[in-house]
Amino acid sequence: MKLHLTDIEKSFDDKKILKGLNFTFEKGKIYGLLGRNGAGKTTLFNIIYKELNADKGEVSYEDEGNTRVPEIEDIGMIFAEPYLPEFLTGYEYIKFIIDISKPHEISYIDQYFDMMDFDEVDRHKLIKDYSSGMKSKTSLLALYVQQPPIILLDEPLTAVDVLAGAEIKKFFRSLKNDHIIILSTHMLDLAKDICDEIVLLNDGLLTSLNDLEKDENYEERIVNALREQNV
Repeated sequence: MKLHLTDIEKSFDDKKILKGLNFTFEKGKIYGLLGRNGAGKTTLFNIIYKELNADKGEVSYEDEGNTRVPEIEDIGMIFAEPYLPEFLTGYEYIKFIIDISKPHEISYIDQYFDMMDFDEVDRHKLIKDYSSGMKSKTSLLALYVQQPPIILLDEPLTAVDVLAGAEIKKFFRSLKNDHIIILSTHMLDLAKDICDEIVLLNDGLLTSLNDLEKDENYEERIVNALREQNV
């Protein structure tokens, strides 16, 4: 299973953000997408997710020898600020997701909440009363139910507490063998802890740091790579 980005270009007004970038992401890894603010990480995610059209280039999805343009059902995206129906309870929302995607699994709904360590009382509260961490866990739970092959995570742990963060990291690792996972983050500790390969988005292009060893100089080498590419 592979996600191919070919000659992707995107400009806003006279500013070119993505400059013909090429890259192939594969299942079995968690990719950490790093770059400075304004580098175009969210723009790239929105192009893959079909929220935004590229000016040029192609996004393609390869599975079992067949290559095609990915459908919206192939892609799941978690935003830094989750978009959720706040007039529903967490339980009602996840029940709705199960009803439309896996109705035969409705009896497992409480097991899904248990998996994310959701308190019995909290799962029946309105989403509008959830903390940022609870909203993130609800979004991830919906993603887990749907199981899209391509998973995009845009700063998913920005407002999550330590305990919820640990649960979510475990969740990511449980998915990587059967999914293509790309995680955008500015948290180098998170990248070191969970990502198998670092990909830098810099000056409109993608560069892999797949040979980067996770030692005491890990963060320093990433920072230096970003500085060097901005020279």
